[in-house]
Amino acid sequence: MSVSGPALKPAYLICGDQHGRVAQRRARLRALAESMSGAAGVELFEGEASTPERVAAALAAMTLAPGRRVLIVDGVERWRDRELEGLLAALARPAPDTTVAFFAREDARARAPERLREAVLAAGGDVAVENGLSAAQLPGWAQARAAELGLALGDDAARALVALVGERQERIMRELEKLALALAAPPQAPLGPDDLLGLTAAPAQARAWALADALVAGEVVGALRAYLSLRDQGERLGGLVHLVAQRLRTALEVALALEAGESAAQVRRRLRMPARAADRLMADARRAGSGALAASICALADLELASRGGRGTASLSEDSLVALALPRLAA
Repeated sequence: MSVSGPALKPAYLICGDQHGRVAQRRARLRALAESMSGAAGVELFEGEASTPERVAAALAAMTLAPGRRVLIVDGVERWRDRELEGLLAALARPAPDTTVAFFAREDARARAPERLREAVLAAGGDVAVENGLSAAQLPGWAQARAAELGLALGDDAARALVALVGERQERIMRELEKLALALAAPPQAPLGPDDLLGLTAAPAQARAWALADALVAGEVVGALRAYLSLRDQGERLGGLVHLVAQRLRTALEVALALEAGESAAQVRRRLRMPARAADRLMADARRAGSGALAASICALADLELASRGGRGTASLSEDSLVALALPRLAA
């Protein structure tokens, strides 16, 4: 049984490189269509069933189902312009009480065909692009979203937030919402980088960075304490290797830049982290030197291999492997 709802257009194309938002749009449309026409009014085209020919045939077919008919088509980023002739003809004559929605999860090599975009618009439909912002745009975007939540985020804090939680806009928004809830009342002054530490970074991620920073600084005992703290909260070596390697590679890039004659100010501008953390990383990287840091990265690769049973170490526990490797890992 159908119920009334928002008017749907004959066609939609939702595309972009923000795959999570494309999926959310798809889920919302499906739920809306089922509320209007029931599950029988929704037809899905996924995987091998998602071809221009099959969608064109479905648009041309008669249906006796009551209410509006909605066709949801996935995988459009795989289609090619030369395959679209029949579908374009069907879109030029939109069937009454029918909506077809195309979804394309795009990347650098796969995009929705341009002719399909034009056909959707010509049919009286909408094209919605869900693309992410560039890394340079994200701090400003974070400040604008923070303002909507009643928070004032300083420039350095906005850059630090992106460095802490990554470049996914959904994750940044969730952290801002958590930050707004954690603060009993919005502070009068704009938030700085130090206000974010401990509030936004996930505990495991923050401790993994502490482990990596201790390795860069050559502090074997500090690195062991950070590792044991992570193990106490249930973290495994396999999940930590990527975060530690990322920090070590950043430190190596810093050391190489400083050794090449770049100023500390130039290097600091490229580090998306709080100023004090950047200064500490630069000092430790300068002290360690690029050679030692490169050796640390190689030692980390050896540790990962050993943890997977390589090099005849299958009988040793992860903790034993780390304890043996720490002197080599510490730059």
